Amino acid sequence: MPGENLSRDEARERAALLSVEGYDVFLDVRSAVGDAPAGEPRTFRSVTTVRFRCNEPGASSFADLIAPRVTAVSLNGRDLDPAEVFDGSRIALEDLAAENELVVDAQCAYSRTGEGLHRFVDPEDGEVYLYTQYEPADSRRVFANFEQPDLKAPFRFEVRAPEEWTVWSNGAGTLADGVWRFAETRPISTYITCVVAGPYHYVTDSYERELPDGSTLRIPLGALCRKGLAPHFDADDVFLVTKQGLDFFHEHFDYPYPFGKYDQAFVPEYNLGAMENPGLVTFREEFIFRGKVTRSSYEARANVILHEMAHMWFGDLVTMAWWDDLWLKESFADFMGTFANVGATRFTDAWITFANRRKAWAYRADQLPSTHPITADIRDLQDAKLNFDGITYAKGASVLKQLVAYVGQDAFLEGARRYFKRHAYGNTRLGDLLSVLAETSGRDMGAWARSWLQTAGVNALTPQVLLDAGGRIDELAVVQEAAESHPELRPHRVAVGLYRRTPAGALERYARAEVDVDGPRTVVTELAGAAAPELVLVNDDDLTYCKIRFDATSLDTLRTHLGALTDPLARALCWSALWNLTRDALLPAREFIALVLRFAGRESDIGVLQMLHAWARSALEHYAAPGWRPTGERLLAEGALAQLREAAPGSEQQLTWARFYAAVAGGEGDLRLLGELLDGTGKIDGLEVDQELRWAFLEPLAAHGVADEQALAAELARDDTASGKRHQVRCLAARPSAAVKAQAWAQVVESDALSNALVGATIAGFSQASQRELLAPYTEKYFAAIERVWAERSIQIGMDVVSGLFPSLQDSPATLAATDAWLTAHEGAPPALRRLVLEARDDLARTLRGQECDARAEATAP
Repeated sequence: MPGENLSRDEARERAALLSVEGYDVFLDVRSAVGDAPAGEPRTFRSVTTVRFRCNEPGASSFADLIAPRVTAVSLNGRDLDPAEVFDGSRIALEDLAAENELVVDAQCAYSRTGEGLHRFVDPEDGEVYLYTQYEPADSRRVFANFEQPDLKAPFRFEVRAPEEWTVWSNGAGTLADGVWRFAETRPISTYITCVVAGPYHYVTDSYERELPDGSTLRIPLGALCRKGLAPHFDADDVFLVTKQGLDFFHEHFDYPYPFGKYDQAFVPEYNLGAMENPGLVTFREEFIFRGKVTRSSYEARANVILHEMAHMWFGDLVTMAWWDDLWLKESFADFMGTFANVGATRFTDAWITFANRRKAWAYRADQLPSTHPITADIRDLQDAKLNFDGITYAKGASVLKQLVAYVGQDAFLEGARRYFKRHAYGNTRLGDLLSVLAETSGRDMGAWARSWLQTAGVNALTPQVLLDAGGRIDELAVVQEAAESHPELRPHRVAVGLYRRTPAGALERYARAEVDVDGPRTVVTELAGAAAPELVLVNDDDLTYCKIRFDATSLDTLRTHLGALTDPLARALCWSALWNLTRDALLPAREFIALVLRFAGRESDIGVLQMLHAWARSALEHYAAPGWRPTGERLLAEGALAQLREAAPGSEQQLTWARFYAAVAGGEGDLRLLGELLDGTGKIDGLEVDQELRWAFLEPLAAHGVADEQALAAELARDDTASGKRHQVRCLAARPSAAVKAQAWAQVVESDALSNALVGATIAGFSQASQRELLAPYTEKYFAAIERVWAERSIQIGMDVVSGLFPSLQDSPATLAATDAWLTAHEGAPPALRRLVLEARDDLARTLRGQECDARAEATAP
């Protein structure tokens, strides 16, 4: 559509011209049930009345709407011809008055891609469930509006739904005469409005807090999910974390929660982790656990709950003016999620997960050719969609952690408090936040922002140690380096830790200094004269955002004594640094795998252990020399099985190793054991093979041709649920057959019949590391198809296909050349599409460098 990709310049022009006074939105979703019209999209009626002012009477503008059909449009009482003013994505508005009223009556389409108003039919009982998801600009698929974050307004929603349904929205709702009417919201942006409707299971609670003025704040709490998930729904734990978070943010923000009620909806086929709609937060329903999971899963859920709650202030109360300041909400929410998890819940070690998992996402994103400053240059909505990435979230959060160390926690939080009070219900830019932080800290925030927010790339910090004749430190320096493409050397507040083994063999810190690293080389004078270290850990305690490197002595110590490190955060930082060395082709993949096999069994933090398993698989599948892969596969499977048998019966470690064993199983004996664990003839003491673990065991059996279509159908009959269907679809696509691959490809690339969740499941099953030869013909097909897919499908499905089906397993110079040929021949392709291909190309080039490094290790082995 010509106007579907709104540009920043268009948004600025419209914001300068218009101000919105309010919306009344009526939706009739009774058409969600029953048969759809033959040959036509299933639609619902949407009637929008929007009242707005125009600063230049007589001027022209436009409203946004993506809909199959517009029935009627009136502007200030004048009926307009929909055929003349609506082009499929915009409604032209001519000759505006100072005060205007626009009424649009449209037939909007239900979504199967998770964008707009998503319609899901539960295969278990045939019930229909609806929910909306808009970020960054999909509310226009549900009602006519001005779709940009700086045109805030109050909203009143009314929804007519099937009589047996319940409907929720941002405000409290009442049912009368068959219509749900919701309280008017405070001024909010279009992208955080929300409607959820259907026969959801709903649980309630309440939160109370005495405010400084002596009044009592009462917040009704609700939590909802599909009826089929109700037996698994641990709403009590959700409410516990919710109340802990509300206490924490009230104590630190000094601004009462401003949006009335607080519902949390766990919805099916959700594209995101969650979305911060005020009063009605939506989450992916996978956060309701159908089987046994580890503490790490509960920690992750708590982190997301708190992340979305932080958005009530950072993003909803105060909103960025345009998407280039997306960090003003996402970076802060990502930081605050972990900050609150540590400070308010049982997950007091959440900074370890952040250091090991979230920052790994940031490091990868920041080394791609598409890397960008945290305050990015967002030209249009497609740019915005792709910038919900590891830089905006995890790097931004890491930089905020550095900022807290730089200005002090008290000054940081006081700055946040002033920011909320000064800009409540408004829109802000970078300078608005920096000004309050400068006030509270007395620091020059401009220089800090230029280094950390307005430049891209990640620095590497390496220790240099010189010893005197007596074996003590004569000089310890930190060397800072940057990539040629992004040469900025930043100021870092870091802790440098010195570690030695105790007589009992534990590797423990005996000295620490906090210093400001600035420029190419910084001498740490505070550590001069200390005893010689066996390990120097730059960025101890994870205060800054950088890649940690090691001197030769420290690296040798880790090779032999990594498991002896007693501090779990220090251990996690070392693992992360070793993984970065592997990705950078400075450590052979086989050496990283050997470290995992030697020391992962001692890892006490389950989140770190799970990350090590993921990295070990990636090292084998991508960075190991092809000729060594069979050896690596055998070693990983043997090591995983040994740890599985040694783990305490019924423990989290046992479950984690069981899942890893299934992921790396490929030999005849391993597949036989998985089959025996499935049919009950095999046992491992304490291991409960629940339904989710059954599917985990079935995927490798399907991928190696042991479990056929009949076996997968039988398992679906055992687990005839939405989750079961996704697992079955993934396993079906995993089978080692040319016909299976052709069918899966056609279902995803040539058809739009599958929902977003089933597209994702099919892609996940299609690409199996053990099937490289079988997948080889799809390299040429991929490059022939992606431009058409991008043009014809929604941006979410386009992203899934372009990223998910890139031929990364065809890891050869020929594939790299084919990628370069496509990029050269398609310089005019949409920038967002080119970005995805460039990112995949960079990953492939990194893969080839890693394999060369690993091959050199093989060549030099004794």
